[in-house]
Amino acid sequence: MKAQTSFFLILISSLSGSQGIFLSAFFTYVPMNEQIIIGRLGEDIILPSSFERGSEVVIHWKYQDSYNSYNVHSYYKGSGRLESQDTRYANRTSLFYNEIQNGNASLFFRRLSLLDEGIYTCYVGTAIQAITNKVVLKVGVFLTPMMKYEKRNTNSFLICNVLSVYPRPIITWKMDNTPISENNMQETGSLGPFSINSTLNITGSNSSYECTIENSLLKQTWTGRWTMKDGLHKMQSEHVSLSCELVNDYFSPNQDFKVTWSRMESGISSILAYYLSSSQNTTFYESRFSWNKELKNQSDFSMNLTDLSLSDSGEYLCNISSDEYTLLTIHTVHVEPSQETASDNKGLWILVASLILVLCLIWLIWKVKCSTERRRVSTESTHDDNASDNAEENMRVKCFANIRLLIFLTTFCDM
Repeated sequence: MKAQTSFFLILISSLSGSQGIFLSAFFTYVPMNEQIIIGRLGEDIILPSSFERGSEVVIHWKYQDSYNSYNVHSYYKGSGRLESQDTRYANRTSLFYNEIQNGNASLFFRRLSLLDEGIYTCYVGTAIQAITNKVVLKVGVFLTPMMKYEKRNTNSFLICNVLSVYPRPIITWKMDNTPISENNMQETGSLGPFSINSTLNITGSNSSYECTIENSLLKQTWTGRWTMKDGLHKMQSEHVSLSCELVNDYFSPNQDFKVTWSRMESGISSILAYYLSSSQNTTFYESRFSWNKELKNQSDFSMNLTDLSLSDSGEYLCNISSDEYTLLTIHTVHVEPSQETASDNKGLWILVASLILVLCLIWLIWKVKCSTERRRVSTESTHDDNASDNAEENMRVKCFANIRLLIFLTTFCDM
């Protein structure tokens, strides 16, 4: 970009006033130069501006929107001048004062907000030159997304979630590496930053799924991948090994990540173990759970669960996450009674059935006996009313005695 040079004739009167002296002077104006700067929400940024060294430096940074111009930061007469600074920039801007004499007019900008987006101009004037630089500031945010697996009654869902993102991201889903469009999108934050949930119903599916969220401004992409393994059938008191490996195609060797093993039960996730690569620390929440140390050193986080019980049946989820990827692997474990337990249960049921049969026989005998006694009493009653009353009373006593025996046997069986 070429500079424009102007030639001036300056007339200076002599002290006597009898004649004038003409001096020549040169002044250079450099047309506007434009740059695009991308910052992150809440972080600091430098808006660059440089000029050729000179004396009597004047610097004015301004923000320009569609309607008005706002003073951001000014410098002249050797110091910063903030009397006319707009309040939105108070305590957030500064110049590199020690570098101004070397031609550095860059602006240091603190704690960026989305309202700071826009066009900034930097005017720099010296005794021999004027220059205007234009900076277009764009602000983005991309908090690390996450993939979640949820059970709602009998339905299963995958959720890709990003809590804070700007501008709106591009979200894509794949099933078995084939793009799909069936998902439910929920968004909050009308002007930004946005919070977005993308939900996919995967009930009854054994396919693999992949969700990608891309922030084109910040050139960041995150990918979540979900895989279901074949169901495992184990006997009570046995142990089970559940695989979960870190895939090198997704994770670089020096990238920090975390591993979480959890169990899904009635829609609630309970953590079994947790591993953090940055500190190499492992935390266990289940005493029967263990990792193979040698395999873990090879990025294999398969788990072993020992001494299985019937209540251990369910879904087990391995989550390996970094800033760029999340890998979810789910296993379904079915624990069945052992043969010894089944044999014990069979013997118990035979005993219970035998007791029930005995009680039924006692009840039948009691019913027949009471009926016979009743008929006998009825026959004798025609001969002697008093004897009939006594006999009937004896029958009631015997019947009640049989009932008490029946209650006793029932209570004994319950014990």
